[in-house]
Amino acid sequence: MFGADKGNVENTDNRMNGKKLKIGIVQARFNAEITDALAQACKAELLVLGVSERDIDHVTVPGALEVAVALQAMAEKSRYDALVALGCIIRGETYHFELVANESGASVSRIALDYQLPIANAILTTENMAQAIARQVEKGRDAARVAVEMANLLESLQ
Repeated sequence: MFGADKGNVENTDNRMNGKKLKIGIVQARFNAEITDALAQACKAELLVLGVSERDIDHVTVPGALEVAVALQAMAEKSRYDALVALGCIIRGETYHFELVANESGASVSRIALDYQLPIANAILTTENMAQAIARQVEKGRDAARVAVEMANLLESLQ
């Protein structure tokens, strides 16, 4: 939920230390005004958390349904500590919104589970452009924080 109490972890907490992490970002270009802002906020937060710019790989794909294919290719490489999915699906007049939203979300989760690799899902699903604009920066930052925290958690569980 937008603006919800997420129980934030302070940047000084070891769970938020991105210094030794390699992060992959897959950004859908559809609704580029939103996804560009998501990517910018995500990368800026990764840098704040200590992830080196050279340890952030960022690729783009046409739309939300293509995000999973690129995530899977990155996961296959076994060189990332976490991945980030960025996209924006805005409800239209047809059932296409539900199809894209459901399939993209399920695909991201399936890849994370299949590869035991954290994937922060910041593929926005909104009713309109105003909702997407209102969420673009916060959700981009959230995705970076989720990726770093979950990468560190999985490392600690090994």
